[in-house]
Amino acid sequence: MSGHSKWSSIKHKKGAADARRGKIFTKIIKEITTAARIGGGDPSGNPRLRKAMDDAKAANMPADNIERAIKKGTGELEGVLYEEVSYEGYGPGGVAVLIEAMTDNRNRTVSDIRHLFSKYNGNLGENGCVSWMFEEKGLIEVPLQEADEEKIMEAAIDAGAEDIKNAGDTWEVVTPPDNFEAVRDSIKNAGIAVERAEVTKIPGNTVKLEDRTASTMLKLMEKFEDHEDVQNVYANFDISDEILEKLSE
Repeated sequence: MSGHSKWSSIKHKKGAADARRGKIFTKIIKEITTAARIGGGDPSGNPRLRKAMDDAKAANMPADNIERAIKKGTGELEGVLYEEVSYEGYGPGGVAVLIEAMTDNRNRTVSDIRHLFSKYNGNLGENGCVSWMFEEKGLIEVPLQEADEEKIMEAAIDAGAEDIKNAGDTWEVVTPPDNFEAVRDSIKNAGIAVERAEVTKIPGNTVKLEDRTASTMLKLMEKFEDHEDVQNVYANFDISDEILEKLSE
């Protein structure tokens, strides 16, 4: 899980800049609109919409933006129809990469994704070539100082968590997707602050990268994250803390 966690941390650090550029809002609005279109505009009966609205509130998105996005999804307001697509391939060093996107132009998006893979020493693969390596899980990160092991276990395990790990400066709590909200809420209700909480895809194995390959892989991940059609990017790389520190200098 280390590769995933480190990329989450990198994304978290650059999140403020992304928010200023409006990229986070754009991605969340697409997700809200699509969730409402597929499952209806009532968050109480639509877990996907409820999660998207939670993300919107966490990003300080105005309530009017959220409401408009829902109405576009339900057809009450006119809006763009986004198609959900996924792409799979290999990055530098043979790293498996899984991309989830929403687009109104499939040809444009696949062309862009193929170009980015090629530019950074990777290649776009066939559907199914790497997705089998990833499993959907809820992932909740809690600062280590927020709770001792007994307290975090009591709050998380009773609510349905399947694993808790000391990851150095955080507790990583892993849940089945269906238990994610219950575990997150149980931890919060126990008075424990949550640093990050998301439903994500975790690789079953990782590829360790050294300096130059690690640098290229991180640049590729950033380019994918910055693409307007890309919602989520998952990869199975692992980069040591020492190399990460050197690359950030």
